[in-house]
Amino acid sequence: MIVRLMTQSGNKCWALCVLVLGMLGPAVVGAQTPPVPTGGNGFKVGEGRLHPFFDLETRLDTGVGYFLNEATPEPNDLEEGPSSEMVLRLRPGLKLDVPSSKLTFNASARLEYVLYTGLLEPQSTYGSHLEGAADISAHFNPEAPLSFVLSDQFIRSDQTRNVALGAGVLSLFNELRAKMPYRPGGGAVEITPELAWAVEFFSPIGLAVPVGCEEGVCDPDTVDAFDYNNLHAGVDGRWRFLPKTALVLDVDLDLRNYFQGDNPDALLLRSMAGLAGLVSPKIAVTAKVGWGFNFGSTGGNTFLAQLEGTYLYSPTMTFKGGYYRTLNPVAAYGLYRNDRGYVEARALFGGKLVMHGYLAADFLGFYTATAPRSDTLVSVDLGPEYQFKPWLVGAAGYLLSTRSSSIEGTGLNYTRHEVYLRLTLVY
Repeated sequence: MIVRLMTQSGNKCWALCVLVLGMLGPAVVGAQTPPVPTGGNGFKVGEGRLHPFFDLETRLDTGVGYFLNEATPEPNDLEEGPSSEMVLRLRPGLKLDVPSSKLTFNASARLEYVLYTGLLEPQSTYGSHLEGAADISAHFNPEAPLSFVLSDQFIRSDQTRNVALGAGVLSLFNELRAKMPYRPGGGAVEITPELAWAVEFFSPIGLAVPVGCEEGVCDPDTVDAFDYNNLHAGVDGRWRFLPKTALVLDVDLDLRNYFQGDNPDALLLRSMAGLAGLVSPKIAVTAKVGWGFNFGSTGGNTFLAQLEGTYLYSPTMTFKGGYYRTLNPVAAYGLYRNDRGYVEARALFGGKLVMHGYLAADFLGFYTATAPRSDTLVSVDLGPEYQFKPWLVGAAGYLLSTRSSSIEGTGLNYTRHEVYLRLTLVY
């Protein structure tokens, strides 16, 4: 994240005390926001339960952002690379589950304060900010052949959906989605049409530009030009023609436009078909192929594919790996292609200890009429999670993320190490 040169004395002792308190509990298994926990007794709400929870997380992050140089008064003299910092994340929240044969209702909400302690980089303290998330889902007649699902997702985070942007950006995202699963007869055929409307707004965490960035995607002060509106329509079909094998078909259409700026709009149609099922009692495979075509002004089309395999080594140990190729709308360029390969392993020991590991490589190609742009992203995520009590979960983790781009600038070229500790309390 990117901030101006500011100092805030007198906060280090307090921040250190809070940091030590946070490290008393184990913690995080990844850089992304953790899943909403379950467990404990909760408060009875009709036929459901309301669960309050609280996460206390500490993080040593070697790439929190790009800061002005303390040794010089020049307003645009930045450190050459991203700086390290000790970060606290405080997450109070609520989770509600109401099961019913007529209406299943699920909701969760959390407010997150991201505190840059200033222990390693004094200027980082003014980059502290609020994040949060809320999810609501109502499933009408979930057991009937024809049902209806209405959901809404709201997120404010420094993890944006715009892969073209550099560091130092906050995203405010909301998506309203409706779908209608239809399972006639015995359920061998399932057809699910859906509609969704999403908006995303960007704002800078700071106003300084990372070293070497000469493109608009690197400048946090201009990110509001990438605010967008996205309409989505699609249908997913599944025909189980064998007891353990199904024919699948996915067709969707995205209409992307932007509130300001000269970003090219997109009208993107994607279609994929293939097979999904078990090839043995322990091996499941999904294989799909298709095509993506943009009817927008910039054009663009490509071959799409997905191949994923899951191996159930034992009832408590699973391995997964695969490759997919997708085409998506993006600001500044119109479209980008993503080729991703990934492997994942997860194991449960003694009913309480979960170990997981994840490795992924993304190769991004942006459609542009000028100089072509390509990025490479590599992610590693691993660590344990242990359930001490139904209401107390601890975890620890390590995340490595590297990014290299054909565009110069430290905002798009970096290596980031993160070590996490988290304690989760849930009633």
